[in-house]
Amino acid sequence: MLSTTHLLDIDDLSPEDVTRVLDRAAALKAGEDDTQLAQRTLGMIFEKPSTRTRTSFETGMTRLGGHAVYLGPDDIHLGHGEPIKDTSRALSRYVDAIMARLFDHEDCEKLARYADVPVINGLTDEAHPCQTLADLLTIREQFGFDGVKVAWVGDGNNVGQSFVLGCALVGVDLTVATPDGYGMDAAVLDRAAELGAGPEIAATPEAAVADADVVYTDVFVSMGEEDEREEKLAAFDGYQVNADLLAHAGDETKVMHCLPAHRGEEITDEVLESDRAVVWDQAENRMHTQNGLLVELLTER
Repeated sequence: MLSTTHLLDIDDLSPEDVTRVLDRAAALKAGEDDTQLAQRTLGMIFEKPSTRTRTSFETGMTRLGGHAVYLGPDDIHLGHGEPIKDTSRALSRYVDAIMARLFDHEDCEKLARYADVPVINGLTDEAHPCQTLADLLTIREQFGFDGVKVAWVGDGNNVGQSFVLGCALVGVDLTVATPDGYGMDAAVLDRAAELGAGPEIAATPEAAVADADVVYTDVFVSMGEEDEREEKLAAFDGYQVNADLLAHAGDETKVMHCLPAHRGEEITDEVLESDRAVVWDQAENRMHTQNGLLVELLTER
C-alpha cells in the first residue's frame, strides 16, 4: 500500500512509493502483471483540454478491466452552481477514484479534502505529477537512475516543478537553466532540498546540457498564458532545444518533451523528429505509470 491516499504532487509519494509505482508500471507494460480493476470506475474531471491525459487514463482503465467517465466543464457544476466540496462528496458515492485536470491547484486540494476516494492530480497550474511518473519511467528505461545526468532547459512551469521534485525523490542528478524571472518556485526548490537533492542552477542552457544524458524542455507559453506570449518568447531567446544547443551535449544525449510541442519555439522540428527524441516513449508511459498508480491506490483499499 502506498503511504498516501491522494496524489496532488509527486512528493506526496515517498521514494519507496515511487519505486513501487514504477515497478508496477513496468510489469504491466511488459505483460508480467495481470492485475485487474474490474468493476472499478474512475471519474475524470477536465477544466483544461487534453490529448494524452484523457486518452491515457481512459484507455488505461479499460485495459485494467475498469471504466472511466469523462466529466468536462459543460458536464458538471464544478465551482459554478455547486461548491467543489459538494461535487467531491457526491462523486465519492459513485466512483472509486477521481482524476482532476484543473487550473487552480487549490481546487484540486479541496477535491481531495472532501473526497472519500483517492484523488489524482491530472495537471494544475502548479503541478503535473502524472507526467513526472512517466518521465521517470522513461529515464529509467533508457539509463537507469544511477549516475544519469538530466538537464531541464526552459520555463520553470508546473511540469518542471514536479520534475524537480521527482528527480529529488529518486536521486537523479538534475541541472536547471531558466531565464531570469521564470525559474522554479523557491518553495519547490526548498522541498527538493529537503528530499536531499535539489537541482544545480546553471547560468546558461549550454552549461546545463554539458555532459547531460537527457535534455528536457516544455512549451514556453503554457495554457492560460496566451496574453504573455510575446513577452515570454522574447525572454526565452537562446533557450530553444536545437542542434546548436545539443552540440554542447553528448552524441548519445536523449531529448524529452511532455507534449504538445510548439515546434520552432522551445524545440525544433529537426530535434523532435530525430533519433534523440524519446517523447513518444514518454507519451506511452503516461498510460503505464498511471495504471501502476491506480493499481497501487485501489487494490489495497
